[in-house]
Amino acid sequence: MDPHELGFTPQRPVGWLAPLLLLNTGLRTLLAILFGAYLDKRELQNALSGDVFEQPGRDGELWLDYVSDLGDGFHATYSIAYLLAQPRLEIGGRVLPRGDVLVMGGDQVYPVANGDEYENRTKGPYRAALPESPADGTRPTLFALPGNHDWYDGLTAFLRLFARRKDGHIGGWRTQQRRSYFAVKLPSNWWLFAIDEQFGAYIDDPQLLYFEKAAAGVGPQDRIILLAPSPTWVKAADKPAAYDAVDYFIRTILAPTGAHVRVLISGDLHHYARYSGADRELVTCGGGGAYLLGTQALPDRLTVPPKETLTRNASPSRDYDLAASFPDPTTSRRLGWGVFKRITVRNPGFATMLAIVQTLTMLAMVGAFSNGGGLVQRVFSIPLIVMLLVVTGGAVLFAQPPDANSDKHARHWILGILHGLAQIALAAGGAWVWVQLPFRDWAWPGPLVVAAVLYAPVIGFLTTQVVAVYLVVASQFKVNVNELFAAQGIEDAKSFLRMHIAADGTLTIHAIGVDKICRKWRADPDGPADAPWLRPEEPLHTRLIEEPIAVTGPGTGRRP
Repeated sequence: MDPHELGFTPQRPVGWLAPLLLLNTGLRTLLAILFGAYLDKRELQNALSGDVFEQPGRDGELWLDYVSDLGDGFHATYSIAYLLAQPRLEIGGRVLPRGDVLVMGGDQVYPVANGDEYENRTKGPYRAALPESPADGTRPTLFALPGNHDWYDGLTAFLRLFARRKDGHIGGWRTQQRRSYFAVKLPSNWWLFAIDEQFGAYIDDPQLLYFEKAAAGVGPQDRIILLAPSPTWVKAADKPAAYDAVDYFIRTILAPTGAHVRVLISGDLHHYARYSGADRELVTCGGGGAYLLGTQALPDRLTVPPKETLTRNASPSRDYDLAASFPDPTTSRRLGWGVFKRITVRNPGFATMLAIVQTLTMLAMVGAFSNGGGLVQRVFSIPLIVMLLVVTGGAVLFAQPPDANSDKHARHWILGILHGLAQIALAAGGAWVWVQLPFRDWAWPGPLVVAAVLYAPVIGFLTTQVVAVYLVVASQFKVNVNELFAAQGIEDAKSFLRMHIAADGTLTIHAIGVDKICRKWRADPDGPADAPWLRPEEPLHTRLIEEPIAVTGPGTGRRP
């Protein structure tokens, strides 16, 4: 794949435990949390067009695709883009036509938003999958909702790509939106509302005014699909206030219309999960390309809004049961154990950093106990104290990632401290081995050279295995579950939604799973103008994650 011919450079998957990336992402997240209000461009979007869109479909029907968390490594991202671009998919004896509308539900790029990353990780692969408008004369519409990674530059690159230009397009998909949020009238009394709510921020006044205008056209006969950037209904299980903004929007904007919010959809968590209740379906589908996140930590039942939040006084709490997940919890737990073999291979920079820290800690221990003086003087040597603080502090911070939607509990501190003590014990064991070896008495810098050449590679592998043990144990307490899977960078087990609105008003949701992505592609330079530039050289199979869900009126959804 020649980048000069493709017009973009295919990217490797993001190494999420790379030291500089950990620091960069952590700082950006912290800055967004602390200063997000000052960088918030949503208020400025009031100067942009506030159109409410309409997708009439054909003969009262419409096909709608949803994909989220997509702009990561090329093979996974393009595998899903290729499938979305196909004129039709045959799955389980059903023929599912390409969506008239494609909605990208958030995190269109990783690790941070900028023009180059969007070009190489998102726009390029999707343009290669559908280079031109389909030959049948149709041109699918593309809408995009920003996720937290799209927000890290204050939405600058996101708006430039998806909302700035008139009659814009990404390959054969045309873009229409002018803001980071949108409302679309669909056929057969269905509406699509997508709200931009990030980092726990309030929903800004221009956004509320926009949706109030859109809601003026909504009536009691209508049904609504509500898109959010994050499944706050799931995250509210740990932080009850996480769902407040979505609840406020439903209560103040949508409920007065008399319409029924029948489906809530989001990405952000990189798996598929559906919670079902008497009034609506709560769907998470973040399988568009980013590393897989297991489902073993998902609760079996959600109460939404949580009874602990004050909004329960305004909105009645309802229970929703976990109806389906992909991968299932058993498979997720099995995949979690793969961290032992993947963590070092997938994260060589992380292993190198830990090897350096471990080697310096070991040398500090050897130096402290080789000096004269009493036990107290040896233990409290400055180099040793510094390294012990680095190890313990790093372990505690690792146990408490900067997630604005999660409350930190005592278990985060306890597990972080225990992890730090385990790393210190490993350093102590290394120091004991070191003093048994003959080259410890060599003239300086001989010991340092031996430590760098022989000791560091061995301890680098061992210390990452300690991290792997910690991640497996911590995940049992729902701590660092995301890091357990981010460390592995599993590219398989992807998912997206293909929804159909029938002329009789029935919405059918097809949750499509891809067990194994394609990693080998061949160029097709002689294909039609709308044909993919690259075609798979190995099988790229799709399947239904669960039986299609048919959502009708305000009652319970039924299976066809």
